[in-house]
Amino acid sequence: MTKILIVDDDAHIRELIALFLHNEGFEALESSNGVEALAAMSSSAVDLVILDIMMPRMDGWDLCREIRNRYPDMPLLMVTAKGESAQKVKGFQLGTDDYLTKPFDPMELVMRVKALMKRYRLSSSQSVKIGRMELNRNTFKVLRDQEELSLPLKEFELLFKLASYPGQIFTREQLIVQIWGVDYEGDDRTVDVHIRRLRERFAGESTYFQIETARSLGYRLVVKA
Repeated sequence: MTKILIVDDDAHIRELIALFLHNEGFEALESSNGVEALAAMSSSAVDLVILDIMMPRMDGWDLCREIRNRYPDMPLLMVTAKGESAQKVKGFQLGTDDYLTKPFDPMELVMRVKALMKRYRLSSSQSVKIGRMELNRNTFKVLRDQEELSLPLKEFELLFKLASYPGQIFTREQLIVQIWGVDYEGDDRTVDVHIRRLRERFAGESTYFQIETARSLGYRLVVKA
């Protein structure tokens, strides 16, 4: 059973979220702050974390940063009363995958949880299909209608990363760390250069997918067919 950790200092919010998750077949764990959450994650395998921002002892910003350091592939959903664009940008920069503002429709939260789990299941595969193409991470090859295409390694890894999480926004900083590595000393605008090359290379695939710019945030791949 999929296990979800709810981190919020409001017991009523935790209870509400847990109720709707249970009704959809998920198992829910609860923590009232970031310190408790990290302890819970160290003692129990968790599949996804729903976290608030304003909490005592360790707030959601620090918790998000810490989870990303310890569990880089953990799906994260922020649920918070802070709805300003700057707060959302900060959340995505720290590594959250999605953002929901209070008050929220509990069923919308459940749908977002399911969408995140689907994205992360896709990402665990070594092959990804988008439109007419299949990307194989074992061979670093791209097949398009049985035609084999070769991409420069960084272009392949960038496309594979975006295609593995369709619809998810990645900041330049996240892509630099995940594709080029934490020790990369170049300009993060190198991401823009590689994105432009991918767009030019696959301009004919725009009816199937597009790499979109999320203003002030980063990039995402949107599947159309």
